[in-house]
Amino acid sequence: MATHRARRRNLAFAGGLAALALTLGFTASPATAAPPPPVDYVALGDSYTAGTGAGGLYADALCWQSEGGYVDVVAETGRVNLLENGACHGALLFPVLGVPIPSVSEQIDILGSDLAAAELVSITAGANDIRSGDALVACLTQTLVVCQAAVNSAMSLLPGLELTLAEFYKDLAEAAPNATIAVMGYPRLFDPVNGVPIISVEHQIEVNRAVDALNMTIEAAVEASDANAVFVDVTKRFRGHAVNSAEPWVVLVPAPVPPFERLPDANFHPNPAGHQAYAAALLSTIKPAQLAKK
Repeated sequence: MATHRARRRNLAFAGGLAALALTLGFTASPATAAPPPPVDYVALGDSYTAGTGAGGLYADALCWQSEGGYVDVVAETGRVNLLENGACHGALLFPVLGVPIPSVSEQIDILGSDLAAAELVSITAGANDIRSGDALVACLTQTLVVCQAAVNSAMSLLPGLELTLAEFYKDLAEAAPNATIAVMGYPRLFDPVNGVPIISVEHQIEVNRAVDALNMTIEAAVEASDANAVFVDVTKRFRGHAVNSAEPWVVLVPAPVPPFERLPDANFHPNPAGHQAYAAALLSTIKPAQLAKK
C-alpha cells in the first residue's frame, strides 16, 4: 500500500509541475528544431565577386566568372539559395563607351526579377572605377616617385566615388527591397613587414595605402546611403596571407604563362583559400539564419 501511495504522490507532483509549466507559458520543444529555410541570394559586381583567382588564370569570356569563388562557397553551405551571380571580371559601376563588359548597373537590370526576390545580396565594386590596376602596375614596375604619383591619382578620384557609390547602393536597395546588402571590401595586397620583398617596402606601403583608402571610401558610402547595407571588412582575415606572405591567399604569377604573352588576369585576386576567407567574412557578418527569421 505504501508503494501505491508513493506512486500516486509522484504522479500528482509531476502533474503539478506540468500545470505550473503551462501557467508560466512553457511548452515542450521538439528534440531538434527544423533549420530555417535558406535565404534567396544574388551576387553582382566586379572580378572579386565573379570568382577571379579561384579558377583559370586568363579571362576567356565577355563576362568572365570562375567556379569556386566566394559566392559559390557561400552557396555550397546550404544556408542560401543562390538565384544568380551576375558579376563580371573587369566590371565598372556604369557603362563606358568602348568597354563591352557589362557594368554593375547593367547587371542590376539583367538581374531584375532575381533581385526583387532576394533576401541577401553581395557586391564588390569601385576598384576599377579609380583605375587601381594602373596604380598597381606602376608600383610593380616603376620608380617610387611614379608609384606614388599613380596612387595619388587614384586616390584623387575617391571623393567622387564615395558620392557615386552612395547613390548606387540606394538604387540597388530599390531593386532588392527585401534584401540585406553585403558590401564586401578589398584585402591589403602586400605584407611590408614579414613578406618576401617582391617590390620595395616603400612600394608595398603605397599599394596598401590605396587599398585602405578605397575601403574607407566604400564604408563611408554604405553609411551615407541609408540603405539596408553592411560593409564587410576582410583586411583582418587576410592578415599574414598577402601576395608575398609565406601562405598567400592572393594569386601572383610573376611571368606570362605560355602560350599567352601577358600576365594572368587572376593576379592580385583571392586564390581558393582567399575566396574561402571572403565567404567566411560574409557569413559571419550577415548570418543568413537571422535573415530567414524576418
